[in-house]
Order: sequence, then C-alpha cells, then structure tokens
Amino acid sequence: MESGSFRIKTIKNYMASKIIGVPIVLLIAISSFGYFFYHQPINTGFVKTEQPVTLEKNGYNKETLSRVRQKALLAKDYIKDHQFNKSTCFLIDMRLPSGKYRFFVYNLTSDTIEKEGLVTHGSGSVGDANELIFSNTPNSNCTSIGKYKIGNAYEGKFGLAYKLYGLDITNSNAFDRFIVLHAFDCVPDYEVAPQPICVSLGCPTVSALFLQQLKTYIDKSSKPILLWIYY
Repeated sequence: MESGSFRIKTIKNYMASKIIGVPIVLLIAISSFGYFFYHQPINTGFVKTEQPVTLEKNGYNKETLSRVRQKALLAKDYIKDHQFNKSTCFLIDMRLPSGKYRFFVYNLTSDTIEKEGLVTHGSGSVGDANELIFSNTPNSNCTSIGKYKIGNAYEGKFGLAYKLYGLDITNSNAFDRFIVLHAFDCVPDYEVAPQPICVSLGCPTVSALFLQQLKTYIDKSSKPILLWIYY
C-alpha cells in the first residue's frame, strides 16, 4: 500500500509540475515579447507628416466643393499666362461663414487642400442680410473680391504682414487702401461656427499660427503666390 500510494503521489506531483510549468513558459514568452517591443531604442529619424486636407472629410457641401475646384481650375489657367507659383495658390471662399474654415491652401499639382484656416472679412462688408457687401472704394472697410498678388513681407502695426496687389477691377485699389495679409489675436486657430469671428478693416486677417503656416509657402516660393478672394 505504501509503495502504491508513493506512486500515486509521484504521478500527481509530476502532473502538477507540468500544469504549473505551462503558465510559467507562457509568462516568460510574453515578458520577452513585451521587452522586445517596449525597450527598443526610439527611432529619432522618424518624422510625422501631415496628410492633405480634403474638403469631403470636413463635411463641406457639393456647392462649396464645386466653387473651390472651379476657382482652382481658373487659377491654373491664369497662372499659365502670368509669372506666379504653379504649384500653390490661396483661395478664400467668402460665401462660407467666418466661423468656418474658408481660407484654403490649394495644391494645384495634386488638386488637394493642403491647409485651411479662418479668415476675416471687412466690417464694411457686413450688411443687413446674411449676404456680404463687397467694395473697392477707399475707406469703405469692405472686403474686395478678386485675384491678388502676394508681395513682400514687412513688419507692420500687427507684426508680420504681406503686401497685396489687386489684379482685377474689383480690387484694383487694394494697395492704396493698405489691404494686406496679416494676423491678429482676435482670430481663433480653430472653427467656432455657428459663432462668427471678428471683422477687419478690409484685410484678410488670419490667426498668428495660420500666418506662420502660410509664411512657409510664401517665403520659400521663388515666384509670387496667387491669392483669390471670391464669393
């Protein structure tokens, strides 16, 4: 009986060691796996790149999409006959409310929106109805629609600013009216619609952060960039 009991105990101990051993092996394997992935040196050469912004992702309607693409197509035709940057243009859709992104950095090569931001309209453009009023008249404080050539940078009343030259009859007085591209702290970095943002004296005014993003495009371009304000 004792020898039989000894054999039974031996078998039980052997089976228990096998059962206990399985989780231990799994634990060691999992620990090794975790160590491999969590303790590897960080690849400092990795740079996160921004994906192009598509209007579809931002929920713009078909009418807005159609206007942007139509202006981009016309911009390509205009640029062919004039000395402008052929890969990038700036489009401002004044039909959109000021609390929504309506300043678009458009890649003419890939037909994509690379960046977008908020932009003001002039205080004189605010009418009784929802529709804006546009004027090329001095001291009107209105936004002037049309194509602009972005000129040299300078330090003005609001810091960094870029001179604008009106190219159409609807904005030919832009330079004399001191209409420039600049930033002001009343313009948010992100959409606030349905709330509107502040107004300007006719200048397309953006946030300081967005102006710095625009600066990278303007300063690195060997040719002037076309800015088109439309409605």
